[in-house]
Amino acid sequence: MSQDLTTNTEAEILEECQNVLGYRFSRPELLRASLTHTSGADTRQDSNERMEFLGDSVLGLVCVEQLYLRFPDYQEGDLTKIKSAVVSRRTCARISRQLNLGDYLFLGKGMHYASAIPSNMLADLYESLVGAIYLDGGLQPAKEFILKYLNPEIEQVAEAAHAGNYKSLLQQIAQKEFNATPAYHLLDEQGPDHSKCFKISAVVGRYHYPAAWGHTKKDAEQRAAMNALAMINNEPIPFQAD
Repeated sequence: MSQDLTTNTEAEILEECQNVLGYRFSRPELLRASLTHTSGADTRQDSNERMEFLGDSVLGLVCVEQLYLRFPDYQEGDLTKIKSAVVSRRTCARISRQLNLGDYLFLGKGMHYASAIPSNMLADLYESLVGAIYLDGGLQPAKEFILKYLNPEIEQVAEAAHAGNYKSLLQQIAQKEFNATPAYHLLDEQGPDHSKCFKISAVVGRYHYPAAWGHTKKDAEQRAAMNALAMINNEPIPFQAD
């Protein structure tokens, strides 16, 4: 919930927020700006929109660097798939909720929420705080703050990626980006009983991704997941079904 300055002094709010972040600002005005929603700013220049823009890029840089170092044999397309699984707007919003960052957000009159602050606003807030830490202390403290909460995501994705488990990667992305769990639909099967081939499509929500053939259902599902990941990342699908 956003703070009401009639019951909480600004200094107290900033102090408590720094304790939660685990970072002390040498320029508290940067923290104040990062916590200021457009509705609570005198002008758009005084809001956290510019810091959010910067923080998004810093977050992407730190994440990509970690994946580049962790997966030296992976090509750009593979790294892109993994990045999609590691960091997203849903991830940013979830970290905001984990830290209760919405409690420190300065909103304008009429913008106080009776229930939860919207996810998109929480994601913006997390990114703007990343930008503020970067401006105040440089890349290293921003990196430490980011990885403290992203490392578990990277570990989870790394385990799936090393195992070649594209179904697991697709599940992580689908749950974070679309709030849905993938399903796999058997569309066709051909061949004798001892040597069948299966045609399977991955489905996320209402969207059916291009199907793929496999000599087992498990193999076809992995290929279908790879096709779905390629489509999500605007890449050519690796397996043509027809």
